[in-house]
Amino acid sequence: MENRSVPPGPYRATRLWNEVTTSFRAGMPLRKHRQHFKKYGNCFTAGEAVDWLYDLLRNNSNFGPEVTRQQTIQLLRKFLKNHVIEDIKGKWGSENLDDNSQLFRFPTNSPLKALPRRHPELRKSSIENFSRDRDTIFKLRNLSRRTPKKHGLHSSQENTEKMNCEIINEDQENSVDNRKISQEDVEEVWRYIILTYLQTILGVSSLDEVINPKQVIPQYVMYNMTNTSKHGIVILQDKSDDLPHWVLSAMKCLANWPRNNDLNNPTYVGFERDVFKTIADYFLHLQEPLLTFEYYELFVNILGLLHPHLERVAIDALQLCCLLLPPPNRRKLQLLMRMISRMSQNVDMPRLHDTMGTRSLMIHTFSRCVLCCAEEVDLDELLAARLVSFLMDHHQEILQVPTYLQSEVEKHLEYLKRGHIKNPGEELIAPLPTYSYCKQISAREFDEQKVSTSQAAISELLENIIKNKSLPLKEKKKKLKQFQKAYPLIYQKRFPTTESEAALFGDRPTIKQPILILRKPKFRSLRY
Repeated sequence: MENRSVPPGPYRATRLWNEVTTSFRAGMPLRKHRQHFKKYGNCFTAGEAVDWLYDLLRNNSNFGPEVTRQQTIQLLRKFLKNHVIEDIKGKWGSENLDDNSQLFRFPTNSPLKALPRRHPELRKSSIENFSRDRDTIFKLRNLSRRTPKKHGLHSSQENTEKMNCEIINEDQENSVDNRKISQEDVEEVWRYIILTYLQTILGVSSLDEVINPKQVIPQYVMYNMTNTSKHGIVILQDKSDDLPHWVLSAMKCLANWPRNNDLNNPTYVGFERDVFKTIADYFLHLQEPLLTFEYYELFVNILGLLHPHLERVAIDALQLCCLLLPPPNRRKLQLLMRMISRMSQNVDMPRLHDTMGTRSLMIHTFSRCVLCCAEEVDLDELLAARLVSFLMDHHQEILQVPTYLQSEVEKHLEYLKRGHIKNPGEELIAPLPTYSYCKQISAREFDEQKVSTSQAAISELLENIIKNKSLPLKEKKKKLKQFQKAYPLIYQKRFPTTESEAALFGDRPTIKQPILILRKPKFRSLRY
């Protein structure tokens, strides 16, 4: 589990739960314990379970180092509730668990959660489902499906498919500007392009049960791209949907602390904590999270891209998905991320919690008001914390308007207006920035590459020692002896004979000349 990542796809949260429970059951150390003068075998204490699972989650790429010990305890309580574990007397469900010496064990059977059955109406490819009137754009039946490689996106030349587009109206092949574009046509083009890019970025063969095409509302996307301030923040025409004035003032106060305090109130000890509590109370009492319940599965799938070598891909995916939000939600998300990011980096910000740092407090406080499921999901807290942490670090890029989207829509509308595809076989969707990453290899190949790479690095280290002219001769000999002792095979390969080793230091005598010892003459005293 430590190096595995659950890839994007339907029901990723459930698959993550199964991975964590399987890893915990397989790896948690079991031993004998004594309690109330009685010995119990093959069990563990709650404290031991917290230590082991806490280390597992923090080192797992699906959750990251932002996981707290309290979140680990909450997850273990869910393990107990779902009978992944039981207490030493076989009780589970309504029992509680704390970070103490209480004994627990694994039940005989630990069933994994079954993946939900697919809805019949979502069995077809989501790209084929979205168009209510295909003929208004072009014949999508002839559009070859995008089939990204199983292990990720590859270069645009290899990954971007050629579209087998035919003329929509052969009688109008040579006509120009003879078709009127309706608002419905414009909306369908927006929906098509967004779904196509999303499918490519996520690297899945289908968007089934990741997002329903009806959830892509073109009016939201167009509004979020065009009605913005100079800083890219959404401007709402209906001010009743905006944050209340007192919340905006409080957020501005903490975001610019200690400057620009426009509350016109004298500060006191604990003033910042009270202002922060006011803001937190507002966001925590929203009717639904800022990313909305309907997009939960979509954002959980993007979490599968949060790895160092996929960071750019994750940013592009989040950039698109955040455009789907209702404009009031996007504006609130922008202002919230801007505030908590500034607060986390502000060295002048007073301590807002007795035991938690500012960054950890921001993530812990606002995670569930950013992302959560309408029905309780067992890994909600961990997944939301991982996403909010990434949003804090990259919110400026994620929440800006992508320039390529508008140009692609305009190009498609131009083709539609002319009544035909200008150059059959030409790519209509411009490729995203090239993402090249390694394809999966076998375990044997991995072990071979690991050994060869390590030996190459060690050999390079040896050469650096040999060629280091600033290193004194005595020190160089000392380091080479240490190297020979640690890596004898690599050293022998570099110096197969004693002559080759001697040549490095020149022809110097290896035997020291004997030192002449002059004895002092003995004098005898003469007595008369």
